[in-house]
Amino acid sequence: MGLVGVLAGAEPFSADGGGPAGQVGVVVCHGFTGCPQSMRPWAEGLAAAGYTVRLPRLPGHGTTWQEMQATRWPDWYGEVDRAYTELQGRCDTVFAVGLSMGGTLAFRLAEQHADTIAGIVTVNAFLASRDKRLLLLPVLKHLLPSLPGVGSDIKKPGVTELAYARTPLKAVASLAEMQKDVRANLGLIRCPVLAFHSRDDHVVDSSTSALLAAELGPTGRYTEVELTESFHVATLDNDFPAILAGSLDFVRTLTPAAS
Repeated sequence: MGLVGVLAGAEPFSADGGGPAGQVGVVVCHGFTGCPQSMRPWAEGLAAAGYTVRLPRLPGHGTTWQEMQATRWPDWYGEVDRAYTELQGRCDTVFAVGLSMGGTLAFRLAEQHADTIAGIVTVNAFLASRDKRLLLLPVLKHLLPSLPGVGSDIKKPGVTELAYARTPLKAVASLAEMQKDVRANLGLIRCPVLAFHSRDDHVVDSSTSALLAAELGPTGRYTEVELTESFHVATLDNDFPAILAGSLDFVRTLTPAAS
């Protein structure tokens, strides 16, 4: 049974690992208008490997889009930052992984905790867009409360993302503010980054991949992997086994003693 007011399946996930692997923590960040459901397989896969995992439900998500309309990016980031701080207090090493806006949040964690975070893995992170309609957000958010939703961009038949049918525009405008902040501080990132991106993505265009390659590629700590059999929500799509295996290899390589 779900929490009161929270959609069934949208509950947060938490697991405490044991032994040396349990001293490695991973913060798992879901995307915009989505919920932990889209990241549950990834979180459970990391937990099955023995790691200590926290997958929070971001404020305004997993309930109603009207509730999300009243939240802003500091609310969403604050939740993952709290999860990171908790894991930092109990684990020797902490990573962050994220899908879409969850990737944006993971990048901000890597900027704000540059001295301590061990690495991040992102799937179709959303840092930039060529959509000219976004330029109208400062005005449009006062004229329209919402637009059609962007969830369930999944190639695999019969799979559905638990996401809002509407996209709250004031929240979108706040997301754009966070993206601007994260883009301006990419130079602060010092940890390794593994970035998966879908060749066919109907939500996030290729401008984010181009930006990351230009900004982080020269550091030698940035690795990009193309997904050919998944759309935007690749964590629920055909390429998920490759995402899980790649992220596990990434963590094991950076924590050889725990592994």
